[in-house]
Amino acid sequence: MADTEHTHQPPATAEEDTPSPPPPTSLEPEPPLASVEVESLAQPEEHHSTVVTTVVEKEGPLTQPPPEPTLLAAEQVSVTVPDKEPQGVSTESEKPKPVEVKKIPESLVSFKEESNKVSDLSDSEGKALEELKFLVQEGIKNQAFTTAKTQEAPSVDLPQEVFIWGVPLMKDDRSDVILLKFLRARDFKVKESFAMLKNTILWRKEFNIEELVDENLGDDLEKVVFMDGHDKEGHPVCYNVYGEFQNKELYNKTFGDEEKRNKFLRWRIQFLERSIRKLDFNPGGINTIFQVSDLKNSPGPGKRELRLATRQALQLLQDNYPEFVAKQVFINVPWWYLAFYTMISPFMTQRTKSKFVFTGPSKTAETLYKYVSPEQVPVQYGGLSVDYCECNPEFSFNDPATEIIVKPATKQTVEIIVNEKCIIVWELRVLGWEVTYSAEYVPNADSGYTINIQKPRKMAAADEPVVSSSFKIVELGKILLTIDNPTSKKKKLLYRFKDKPYSD
Repeated sequence: MADTEHTHQPPATAEEDTPSPPPPTSLEPEPPLASVEVESLAQPEEHHSTVVTTVVEKEGPLTQPPPEPTLLAAEQVSVTVPDKEPQGVSTESEKPKPVEVKKIPESLVSFKEESNKVSDLSDSEGKALEELKFLVQEGIKNQAFTTAKTQEAPSVDLPQEVFIWGVPLMKDDRSDVILLKFLRARDFKVKESFAMLKNTILWRKEFNIEELVDENLGDDLEKVVFMDGHDKEGHPVCYNVYGEFQNKELYNKTFGDEEKRNKFLRWRIQFLERSIRKLDFNPGGINTIFQVSDLKNSPGPGKRELRLATRQALQLLQDNYPEFVAKQVFINVPWWYLAFYTMISPFMTQRTKSKFVFTGPSKTAETLYKYVSPEQVPVQYGGLSVDYCECNPEFSFNDPATEIIVKPATKQTVEIIVNEKCIIVWELRVLGWEVTYSAEYVPNADSGYTINIQKPRKMAAADEPVVSSSFKIVELGKILLTIDNPTSKKKKLLYRFKDKPYSD
């Protein structure tokens, strides 16, 4: 009764952005945004389990603790399946685990976003906001945000409303949130903040932003920049994949001459604008993006065309899109990028640098998990999220995954105890694999017999990243998912499951 295993094929796309002085050579445009609703990490309400489920992790001691890592021990995670709370986890006879010290670049200080609520501002910040609001109100009245070209055309409805990112200035509390972005970008210097805001609004009119948002610029770069999921604080996550520009045809089509670079710039601004309009500018809302920049196979600093396009894009983004980055994580960072960052670091503000995190290829998943739950991390970066694909429509962001460490030279068994007839669906992955995976069904009745759902299968690093399967329960019992780790390294196991009713 084994079900067919499905392979998840990851999407590949990414987007990048930084609030001020960006790091080196890659495209560092401002982040595009996606929906800002926080994805629930609890069991979805629409799920009505026909099985009672509890999740219990039993991490038993090694059988005959081996002096050498060649002997295999066994660990078991017992999982029963409840109606409403399938993620309550308790640990029995769990041995204390050593605390891993995770090194962070010394130049970085943890950045925490400031509140956008007026009641949380300091006296000096509140005063600066009121002064800026007065200048903006006067500017609207005196048409300071109108270009010379517009002023020549007569209008009977002066002063006109001023919009930015779809929000009318000075109409409601959202205006305060926007003005605070400009104030923070200029250290709460009111006149400088007003000048920046005014220049931004005039630039938007000259660049025809409102028309650009609806323009069709093609989808050639959809794999370079994409949005996928939210971080643990609810920020939409934007991925920037610079390795896509190793494709010479795409590179030349994007940066080959000035006209192509200008089109790229328009596309980048359009992507950002469309994303920003999905953010929540209400006080307390989420209005910044978590940026991930994948530098694997990224063109080096010798690419003149890319440097020109990057410089132009960065200048526009820094001048006209302040404070839209919650965190900037660089993954698969090459040595030359760090060297370049070290050179430009003295010219960056501490505020900008505090948002940066750098990690090499071996730490990609571990680093992302600090900020983004595994079910929201794309498959190609060590998670379970498969976008633009219906490989396994059974699971979504709303279905939380359980993480387990499989120790060296041990077996880890996930036991799903089934108390009612149903269909159990699951998916799992072990980062880097190099383990053996098997699945079996064991009925409760003594007269029953064990069914091999998946015979022991050696999983190599190059195998499909996620394995998914299902099994129809006709008599009560349990499903055992076993991971045998013969290596001398600990492995991270991710799994999740759900039950579905069925009719005879």
